[in-house]
Amino acid sequence: MQTTPLTGVDPAPETAVGLSKAAHPSMGVDALCEAASAASGRTISPSLYNIDLAPTKREGRRWTSYSIFTLWANDVHSLGNYAFAIGLFALGLGGWQILLALGVGAVLLFGLLSFSGFMGVKTGVPFPVMSRISFGIRGAQIASLLRGAVAVAWFGIQTYLASVVLRVMLVAMVPSLRELDANSILGLSTLGWASFVFLWIVQLVIVSFGMEMIRKYEAFAGPIILVTMAAMAIWIFVQAGGSIAWTSNHALEGAEMWRTIFAGGALWVSIYGTFVLNFCDFTRSAVSKKAVVRGNFWGIPINMLLFGAIVVVMAGGQFKINGTIIKSPSDIVQTIPNTMFLVLACLALLILTIAVNLMANFVAPVYALTNLFPKHLNFRKAAWVSGTIGLIILPWNLYNNPIVIVYFLGGLGALLGPLFGVVMADYWLLRRGKVNVLELYTEDPAGAYFYKKGFNPRAIIALVPAACVALLVAFVPALEAAAPFAWFVAAGIAAAVYYAISDRSQRLVDVDGEAIAVASNH
Repeated sequence: MQTTPLTGVDPAPETAVGLSKAAHPSMGVDALCEAASAASGRTISPSLYNIDLAPTKREGRRWTSYSIFTLWANDVHSLGNYAFAIGLFALGLGGWQILLALGVGAVLLFGLLSFSGFMGVKTGVPFPVMSRISFGIRGAQIASLLRGAVAVAWFGIQTYLASVVLRVMLVAMVPSLRELDANSILGLSTLGWASFVFLWIVQLVIVSFGMEMIRKYEAFAGPIILVTMAAMAIWIFVQAGGSIAWTSNHALEGAEMWRTIFAGGALWVSIYGTFVLNFCDFTRSAVSKKAVVRGNFWGIPINMLLFGAIVVVMAGGQFKINGTIIKSPSDIVQTIPNTMFLVLACLALLILTIAVNLMANFVAPVYALTNLFPKHLNFRKAAWVSGTIGLIILPWNLYNNPIVIVYFLGGLGALLGPLFGVVMADYWLLRRGKVNVLELYTEDPAGAYFYKKGFNPRAIIALVPAACVALLVAFVPALEAAAPFAWFVAAGIAAAVYYAISDRSQRLVDVDGEAIAVASNH
């Protein structure tokens, strides 16, 4: 079947309707591929396509601007982000300086995440499939597995940190449980194991119901988190007598202050370096580009400034009370004298951590595993595999081992900037958004994304110098001053090299994936 180039319209829309009616989660991959092949006129490969990797139909998408906003309402207010921002106060930045640093990062993130999100809206595909455009149908495994490996480790670590909060809550409710928190089994107490496994199961159950359940959970958790964090800030403000300390005792000034402000803004972007890669996992079900922009606007710059204000009040208020600098909101929770309010605060932090884990650390490895074994794993099965890996690595031991955090997870994280540079340069600069979605699922050597045996050598070559620079900046002490800007430097080098050596002879054809698309609430 011939397609119409550069229009983005499939010439046989009636076949798309037929596929959508036939496609069902219980349908075998081979049968689904046969239906997709008949609908598209191409040979759709079972090693590249299943119900979860297929494009989402435009009709029936459910992620509105509120859905996008609640992603950020949860993720921005994560305990890790509070620890980072409060760390800026500890370094010597004052209230307005912290807000400026976060504001700089927020403006950059708004742009990066909007462009990344537009890719998902247009193509309807998850990140592992999106990576096939630049890396090839097989080379995409490099990008998706790197992203997934970082996420699955942090899934386990975040679940462990949430279990610590649960232990505090349980001991506050039943003091006798403290006895179960004194022993050690593989590095965790009996109460610790019980708390961890409980939260592990809760998250797996939620993810087992797919992306639609994740959307509903994020929508439920977002308002709770915003209200809870604001209430904690107000409580600290009252405890501090209605005023706060705007700086610590060693406030920065001059050039050092400005360097720290911009370094803080750059690191704020780096924290989301993982998310800018696979934001399309969520926006593939967004109703429109406008919904992404509106959700990002309220969820990133506006919400991040609210987050910054809460940080300034919490850190400055506690510093005024007793001259100490807290590390995270959990430090404040433990000082709440009323057991009922302490329990409610702990519950809110648990809801928050689960919400952050689902979006930031669960979806990416699930899609990576599904992409690796599409004939054997669907979203639910991949979720259980990913979760099991997050358990058996004993993540509390990883968290307590600085070498693992810095060299292993830090090293993998440093490579995400170059990946982003290649993907974005290929999509926006080289192709200018023109993608033949149907050919992302074919093993035909003449296919647009087959390249050489399924790998794009140019993309891999572009990664090498950028990855070397990223790793050097991350680990060489003499380059410590440049470390906060490593993500930008590495992404820029990868994008520039890829654009310089890219194949300009490719025939760019824009064809949507409606012919093989499935309902977006699968």
